[in-house]
Amino acid sequence: MTGTTARRTVVSIAVSAALACSTACTGPGGSDDSGATTGPSGPTGSTAPSASAAPSSSPPALTGASADALRAVERATGRAGSARVESTTVMGRELSLEAAGALGWDDGLTGTLTITYTGGTTAETMRRLGTTAMKARYLPDAYYARMGDEFAERVGGRHWIKYVYEDLEDLGGGAGAGFADQMRNTTPNQAVKLLLSAGDVRRVGAETTRGRRTTHWSGTVGGATEQTVDIWVDERNLLVKKVERGRTKTGELTQTAYYSDYGVPVSAARPPAEDTADFKELLASQGS
Repeated sequence: MTGTTARRTVVSIAVSAALACSTACTGPGGSDDSGATTGPSGPTGSTAPSASAAPSSSPPALTGASADALRAVERATGRAGSARVESTTVMGRELSLEAAGALGWDDGLTGTLTITYTGGTTAETMRRLGTTAMKARYLPDAYYARMGDEFAERVGGRHWIKYVYEDLEDLGGGAGAGFADQMRNTTPNQAVKLLLSAGDVRRVGAETTRGRRTTHWSGTVGGATEQTVDIWVDERNLLVKKVERGRTKTGELTQTAYYSDYGVPVSAARPPAEDTADFKELLASQGS
């Protein structure tokens, strides 16, 4: 492998890691008016979905008993401040992954997730350097992805990649605009905000979810491309489960997330600087 090819492989894997970290954390998200899923794209052509956001052409605000119930869920989930999270995500032929850990949102996004690649072209890219799972640490200004030893050998012995949110804004000719705010504001109640913008939101009924009594709500949101959102809420008005479905250029996109242990203590330390490579510098090394 030539030096240039090796550098391109490293950058490709760094972009794939960014895609996985953001997907595991933010979920499918909304669509822009062109129908494409919004988010930054990198040298590999990967496109990371944005965090959940209301569509640009929103229907009239939901009113009545359904609106009151969903706003109570939004408030309760937001006040909880943290939770344990388990999620599975599939992005067409590009990526499938599982994530587990704990996230907090009292003062920006914080926490740690373990992300395991289960399929797709991104998983194959990651496996080129022997990585099938990684640790992601989220802090208010950036997130960090821990790669394997083979990756570290190619970047001066450094295992962690640092992704400053503002740096990701510049990717893909501006396609990453707003990414910093999306990552900082990611909380379980974003799915509730999406439902409050849906024109067809409905209470599906009472269901048992992981042994807990819940109420199932569903709705359709989006601009040119529709996205469905389903949530299951317990008697304390806290999310137990969320499912978001939409489309990307590579096919169907689905994320299912489970939440538990609201209020759990969450911490995420910055990795040592000497063991960290900056994503922006990796891109610059390829002339991207």
